[in-house]
Amino acid sequence: MVEELVTAGVTVACAGAVYVMAAARVVKQYERGVVFRLGRLTKSVRGPGFTMIVPFVDRLRKVNLQIVTMPVPAQDGITRDNVTVRVDAVIYFKVVDAAEAVVQVEDYRFAVSQMAQTSLRSIIGKSDLDDLLSNREKLNQGLELMIDSPAVGWGVQIDRVEIKDVSLPETMKRSMARQAEADRERRARVINADAELQASKKLAEAAGVMSDQPAALQLRLLQTVVAVAAEKNSTLVLPFPVELLRFLERATPGDAVHAAQAAVTELAEGALSIGERSEQPGAKSGQA
Repeated sequence: MVEELVTAGVTVACAGAVYVMAAARVVKQYERGVVFRLGRLTKSVRGPGFTMIVPFVDRLRKVNLQIVTMPVPAQDGITRDNVTVRVDAVIYFKVVDAAEAVVQVEDYRFAVSQMAQTSLRSIIGKSDLDDLLSNREKLNQGLELMIDSPAVGWGVQIDRVEIKDVSLPETMKRSMARQAEADRERRARVINADAELQASKKLAEAAGVMSDQPAALQLRLLQTVVAVAAEKNSTLVLPFPVELLRFLERATPGDAVHAAQAAVTELAEGALSIGERSEQPGAKSGQA
């Protein structure tokens, strides 16, 4: 009798252990458990931790609530201004209602992927090339709204959508490069023309000052001579002013006038050289 009780107790204990092993489930922190009892969804969603189900009656399906990063395959399309482009994107989403994600759609990941591809092609057809290249933030928001509208009914929330890259044909790239080069050349010419205008105004003001003060022209000439002589690689030839000859003619009497004129004429014909010649090998001396 005792042996039968012991055997029965062992059997019950084994059965209980088997039942516990079959019924025990562990749901992780980032998961939620959706229970189907005889094919019907139960009202309660199992939270993280240890939980029990009825073996052979309940079926527990775990749903991940983490943010999913899904790349959207590159889509070929024609923009509103008839340019062929290839655009790819990335989408970030997460499940906010585990029961809806399991019941309302067969595979919410595949559904979101297909919806993202369709929306991306639609965005390409509605946008200009300049918008795809420079106004991506607005396009990202529009793309997010297009995907989020049907995803709400699936228990999925779209967190963010980003357009990663826009590939253009080589002919379009060359055209854009020529356009950018032409625009930069136009700006360079405008800047040069503006600089010439400003320089001409300053030169006109300087000419007005020099016309009022003739000595300023001589000072400017001497400054130019000093600047050229500093190079030490050229010969300077200064013309002798005729006004000096006339001054000497009026101020010097008799033979002294003729001697001064002869000396000045000789100097004028010989072209008085001031400055330093270049010392480079093979350089030829200048003739007056």
